[in-house]
Amino acid sequence: MQLESLRLFCDVVRLRSFSRAAEEHFVSQSAASQAIQQIEQHLGVGLIDRTKRPFVVTPEGEAFYGACRTLLDGWEKAKAEIGAVKARVDGTVRVAAIYSVGLHDASRHIQRFMSLYPEARVELECLHPHKVVEAVIRDQADVGIMSYPPTDRALTVVPLRQEPMAFVCHPSHPLARRRVVMPAQLNGEAFVAFDRELTIRKAIDRALRQHNVRVETTMEFDNVETIKQAIMIKAGVSILPRHTVEMEGRVRTLGVVPLGVPDLVRPVGIIHRRQKPLTPTASRFVQHLLKDASDAGGLTT
Repeated sequence: MQLESLRLFCDVVRLRSFSRAAEEHFVSQSAASQAIQQIEQHLGVGLIDRTKRPFVVTPEGEAFYGACRTLLDGWEKAKAEIGAVKARVDGTVRVAAIYSVGLHDASRHIQRFMSLYPEARVELECLHPHKVVEAVIRDQADVGIMSYPPTDRALTVVPLRQEPMAFVCHPSHPLARRRVVMPAQLNGEAFVAFDRELTIRKAIDRALRQHNVRVETTMEFDNVETIKQAIMIKAGVSILPRHTVEMEGRVRTLGVVPLGVPDLVRPVGIIHRRQKPLTPTASRFVQHLLKDASDAGGLTT
């Protein structure tokens, strides 16, 4: 017997009507009558005396009605308790993020999340991109935040935002005062690049080739912060995600100019293991990140 059949029986008894109970359950009166007959056959007793008008609930039916009500009330209580546990936001979320995201974004989002949910805790570790993937797959992190998230059968990828890129140089560089820097203006420039194996390096190289631009690579690094330091000592210019250099641009320790290549953006996404459901707290943290991205202007910010 299914719970819905028991609930239908209780409603027939409560309403003293097959037709009204059937209507509440969106079934025909015939289907309601058949469902009660199946219960009676299963129990081997009559629950409702249909020979009388209106029908009469038998003593066995009254006893069964009380038992069903207890069972159904317990079921509803169990669902409510499970729902309360599911809605509770506590425990720890382990987050692995690439350095540029961890240093510039994650701490602000984490502080806001923990202020909203005081019983929750977020542990952040900044890692090289391939280490972020490794940490998530090996269950060393619940959630990863990274640029150019890979396509992997073991991972679920949730797009977070698209970050515009900017031309970055020393404040004394001739291009530092431009309103926009076009690709052709980078020809022959000393260039501080990302390491060759990084996806962002490949994307930048591809964009430069498409515009027939040749730069002179002077240094290569695996993170934004070191590239910024190299630019500050006049080792060259670079192309970096705009939001990672906004503070330096405001205080004029770096020249930050929009790049005239609007389709060159850095995609940032959230990753987690496909075969491991997120905990309620981790799921709420992901929702929090997505809401912040949406509030800031959606996936194009």
